[in-house]
Amino acid sequence: MGFLGGLFGGGSAKQDEIIEMISKGGIIIDVRSAAEFAGGNVPGSKNIPLNTIGAKAANIKKLNKPIIVCCASGMRSSQAASILKGKGIEVVNGGSWRSLT
Repeated sequence: MGFLGGLFGGGSAKQDEIIEMISKGGIIIDVRSAAEFAGGNVPGSKNIPLNTIGAKAANIKKLNKPIIVCCASGMRSSQAASILKGKGIEVVNGGSWRSLT
């Protein structure tokens, strides 16, 4: 069962944090490649590949919204979360995009 499908069940602290971020207008950013994103993604998510996330951080910060980053396994999204946190952006690593569907 995906994260959003289990909203009414008992969740982990991470799931609770993601739910709170979404309720505050959070944006899901998928940091996989454009080809991976085209093969399947979280509806409504934005694709900003990891290799461009640093260059786009200023624009992401201007959104003034909490950010949930995801990828295929959680490794690239962990790197992206670290980069964005370093730029003062409220961000959480959502892990695999499949867990957010």
